[in-house]
Amino acid sequence: MSAPWSAGEEPRLLPVAHSSDVVQVRQLIRTLAQECRLSLVDQTKFITAASELARNTLVYGGGGTVRAGKAEKGGRRGVAAVFADEGPGIPDLELAMTDGWTSGGGLGLGLSGTRRLVDEFDLVTEVGVGTTITIVKWAR
Repeated sequence: MSAPWSAGEEPRLLPVAHSSDVVQVRQLIRTLAQECRLSLVDQTKFITAASELARNTLVYGGGGTVRAGKAEKGGRRGVAAVFADEGPGIPDLELAMTDGWTSGGGLGLGLSGTRRLVDEFDLVTEVGVGTTITIVKWAR
């Protein structure tokens, strides 16, 4: 799945190399969610998901990037974010996506919990190459 960026709106690219970058990602996602008029509950869900994925990008992927912006598809508007790293990849994707499984140290959501917080979730990973996760939250 490629992110459904809004026409004429260039998504922002942020590095994720330090813990302070995770804060910057959260701030950008909050701003975009407010601009797209996501409900407060949906803003919180998307910010939480983005924060967990940014942290995963840093801790498990060794750093990477986040591309975030306004999304549009089929007359709907929302926010999309793409988290990419060139880390070790996820060796056991089935285990990593199991409800309740976490490698520890994070918010305890795991990838399956993060997936439940968003409307669209796409994960591509290859051992030794890296991981890319795309998430979207649509305004209701």
